[in-house]
This record gives sequence, structure tokens and C-alpha cells, in this order.
Amino acid sequence: MSKAILKLVLYYCIYLLIFIISKPVFMAVYHGLMGDISASDWFDVIVHGLPMDRSVAGYFTVIPAFLTIAALCSDSKIIRIIERVYIALTAIIISLVFIADIALYGYWNFRLDTTPFFYFFSSPSSAMASVTTWTLIAGIAAFILLSLALYLLIIKTAGAVKVNPTRKPLTWIVTILLTAALFIPIRGSVTVSTMNLSRSYYSANQRLNHAAINPLFSLMYSATHQTDFASQFRFFTEQECSQSFETLKDCSEVKPDSIPALLKVSRPDIYIIILESFSNHLMPSLGGEDIASSLDSIASKGILFSNFYASGARTDRALPAILSAFPAQPNTSLMKYARKIEHVPSLPRTLKNEAGYEMTYYYGGDINFTNMLAYLISAGFDRVVADKDFPISQRTGKWGVHDHILFERAWAEINNSAENDSTPKLRVIQTSSSHEPFEVPYSDPRFADNPRKNAFAYTDHSIRSFIDSLASSPNWDKSLVVITPDHFGVYPELFDNTVARHQVPLIITGGAVAYEPTIMPVYGDQTDIAATVLSALNIDHSDFVYSRDLFNPANPQFAFFSEPGIAGVTSANGTAVLSLDNNNRPLVLEGEEADSLADICKVMLQTIYTNLSKL
Repeated sequence: MSKAILKLVLYYCIYLLIFIISKPVFMAVYHGLMGDISASDWFDVIVHGLPMDRSVAGYFTVIPAFLTIAALCSDSKIIRIIERVYIALTAIIISLVFIADIALYGYWNFRLDTTPFFYFFSSPSSAMASVTTWTLIAGIAAFILLSLALYLLIIKTAGAVKVNPTRKPLTWIVTILLTAALFIPIRGSVTVSTMNLSRSYYSANQRLNHAAINPLFSLMYSATHQTDFASQFRFFTEQECSQSFETLKDCSEVKPDSIPALLKVSRPDIYIIILESFSNHLMPSLGGEDIASSLDSIASKGILFSNFYASGARTDRALPAILSAFPAQPNTSLMKYARKIEHVPSLPRTLKNEAGYEMTYYYGGDINFTNMLAYLISAGFDRVVADKDFPISQRTGKWGVHDHILFERAWAEINNSAENDSTPKLRVIQTSSSHEPFEVPYSDPRFADNPRKNAFAYTDHSIRSFIDSLASSPNWDKSLVVITPDHFGVYPELFDNTVARHQVPLIITGGAVAYEPTIMPVYGDQTDIAATVLSALNIDHSDFVYSRDLFNPANPQFAFFSEPGIAGVTSANGTAVLSLDNNNRPLVLEGEEADSLADICKVMLQTIYTNLSKL
């Protein structure tokens, strides 16, 4: 065999072998999450991941192939230097991606894409807040060792084969044909279907599907398939989709007169409290554990929505859903695009323009994280209080200021406001302490052995102190308090139950609320908060096309939610959850209207991405 041909074969096979070996390594690290798997499952993961591994191995072999062709022409040392540099770079890239993927999967529950890089570059300190020092040290050490090992492996095998210039036609022809043939594994087939994430999906166990994915391909695919929104999730003609979407919108023009007014006052002060990672599963009244007992008590004195759902999986998806009624997207984030966030409707901006509200946003962390400050300013906030507005002595948490200090700051400013000031206020308070690594200045003896539960109990205690202070003040009678988490819950993890994971509370309370305490079973999601609040204030909310007044029984009742690779719709009549990485095949179809709910899910996805392309 010609050395040129041998060199190409070795390069391709070594990269392929590296990717194959990474799969059982990943499965071993997360064996506890895989569930009850058999020996054949390990083999199946490798087999079903092989097409994607072949594709990435093809990409990595392209440059060595061109260098080999160049070596057939010249014995220049520059070619050898370039080859060594390339081997070093690929060893570093593969190691970085594999180590980051393994480190993050336990937190994110999806293979590596561009999301963590967006978080890191927007605010490195916040992105690393969840990582312990020892984890970081171990990760860096593993990265260095793996990079060195891969470099030596490649340089001592494929890199050691020296190609000399030759005029033999057969060697040239075969080398060029082999280089051209890399197109086949890279593309994934010779048919119209190209390589995509769905090629690795084969099992009802999503963990096994994830294990089969090559994280390098996942990252590359995510980076190259995010901006062409108008071509994504096309299920219907534009006319069909538009007509179907009209049936899903708010029916404010047919709101029954029999619905009692939500508020006792026309322009209450509004407090929106956004809780980091909370869920129904922390509240006994919603069938959860007795962890957020204070939140349970607060809910018992107000209106608790028992079939309410988080729109997305991360805070950057949650804030536009809560404050702009723009649903979370499964494979991108609206907040990444500074130009686009300027053009979405905004509850704060509407309150300011239509009712003269003054508004303040309180957050104890880095306000630049995930473009948050740009979004909040575009949304119309007059003032944003963040970590830099607190003394350094109070910034002791991994995420900045702990929640009790944040609430104390908000309360101090509320309590010190002028008594004769009749200007209505919107104050949004976003917590952060109930986030990895769950290190808080609080100890509940019930959860001494569970830092995660203890962190939720701490934030719960901090909420109670704030609400008690507000309730005992003259401000209470003109207060409308809206409490909801930022995204789906992180306790319990519930990876295999997507619907339950997205179940979160929505609590509406305050002295300005006219309703008697009640539990409302209406189905909705976080995009419905804007229409519900604006409708209560008799302010037009027609700009918020995804938002529906939860108190209007004439409205369609369903919840739409998404996370990376998944989108779903649930209602009183069923549930449909689609695997977006697996050709939109159903993960869950339950209930008598499951098929129609799957169509609603598709209509929502297509409409969201059509609108996203136009912003």
C-alpha cells in the first residue's frame, strides 16, 4: 500500500476510533442516569452513533488529506510543520469538547451545543458559578492529559508516516479519490438526507440516544443551524399555519361579562418574583415534597394555578417568555440577538407607555449574563439593580448576592418610597441562590444532608420574609404580586418525564386582588402572564400574540413548552411531546386529543420561528 494511502486510512481510522471509545466512556460516567441497561445497549449506542462518528472523522481527515496531496508534490518542511500544528489543534479541540460535554451533561441533560459558550462569553464568572474549585481543577487536568494523549497517539501513528513526492499516477489517483470520498461519510449518505442529530436516535430511552450523539457534531450542528430561522420547523404552508395559529390566540373580544374583576384597584403596584429553578414538586399543595412550605402558605392566601408550565429550560429563555410573552425556543435563545430583542413586545414597556408605570429590576448576579441587561433595557426598565450595586462584602455567593440580601434591598427601597407618590410601580425580583452549587447561608435541619433541598428552603424562607414585610405595610392594599419560577424545575430532575419537569407554580396574590383564595386548574404557560396582567388592568394586549388571559374561559387552554431537542403541548385533554432531533417523532402521545395537540405543537414551532426570522 502506498504511504499516502496508508496515511489517509490511518488518520480517518484513528479519529473514528477516538469517537467510538468516547461513547462507553460517557456511558460509564453517567451509568447511574442511564437506567437499567443491558450489555447490548452499550453495543447499540456505538452502532447507532457510528454514522455521526464517521461524519466527524471525515471532517477531521480533510486537511490531512490535502496535506498528503501536497506532500506528493513537495518534500517541504512547511507541510510537516502544518501537519504537527493541525494534530495539536485537533487534539486540543477534541479534548476540550469531550471534557466540557461530560462535565456539563449532568447539569444540562443534553449534549454540548453553543448554549454554554454563549453563557460563558456573556459573563464568564456567572457561567462558572456552578462549578466547584475541585471540579475545575479536575477538568483542567483531564483536558491537559487527554490533549497530550491524543496528540501522541496521532503523531506516533498517522503522523509518523512520511509521504515522499512521487510521479506514480496510481498513487495520485487513489489519494485524490480517497480525499473526494470523504464527502460520503461527511454528508452521511448519497441520498437527499444529510447528516443530522436524528441519525443517532433509536431508543425509547433518551439517555441512550444522547449517548450515541457525537458532541463535536452536536456543537457544529448547533453553530450552523441557528440563524436561518425561516427554514426551520416547516410543517404546513404559511397560510395553513397562520389560520391554525389564529384559533390558538387570546379571545379578548368574547370575554364573558360574568368573569369577576381580578383587582380592587385600577393601577396597583406590581411585583413579579422570578424564582430560580423552583417547581410544583417543592409544594405539598401541588403534590410535591414539603420543601417550599412558605410558598405554599403564600399560595393558600391567593390564586394558585395548578396546571401551569415553564416555557423553557434556562433563564435566557424564561425572561422573554415571562416579560415579553415570547415562547422559549428549543435550539436557540432570543436573548442572543441584541437587534431582535428590541422588536419584541414587552410587559414593562406596555405598562410604562399605557399606564405610566415606573419600573425597577432587582437581580443579585451579573446583569450582563446572557445579554440580560440589553434585554431589560430594551424591555423598558428605568432602573436595574444588580451585583455591582451591592457592597463587595455582600457578594459572597457563587452567583453574586444571596437572595435574602436581594429581598432586603428591594424591601428597603419599597418601604422608603414617598407615601404620597401615586405613580404605579413595577418591580421585578429575580432570585439566584437556588442554583448549582446550592451554597447558601442557611441551614434547615430537615435537609442537612441535601444541599439542593436546603437551597430551595432558603429561598423559600427569603420570599416569606419579603411577603410578610409587604403584607404588614400600607403598600399591601395596592399590591399585585405575581410569583413564578424562571424555567423548569431542577428538583427532582425528572429527566424521563418532560411534562412533569416543566410543571411550575403561578401564584397571584396581594391586597389588590379581589378574588377569594382559590386553586385554578386552567392550563397555561409563562407566556400567558402578560395578557393576564394587562387584561386585569384593562390595557390592550393584542401585541402579545402568544399570550392568553388565564381568567377568560373563552380562551384556548393549553401549555406550550420546549427545551433542547424537545417541544410539547399539554392540556386537560391530553399531551403531545415531540423529539425535534429525531424528525419530530413523538416522545409522548397521551389522551384523546394527543394527535391534535401534536399539530398545535407544530403550529407553535413554525409560527415562533417565522416570527423570529422577521424580528
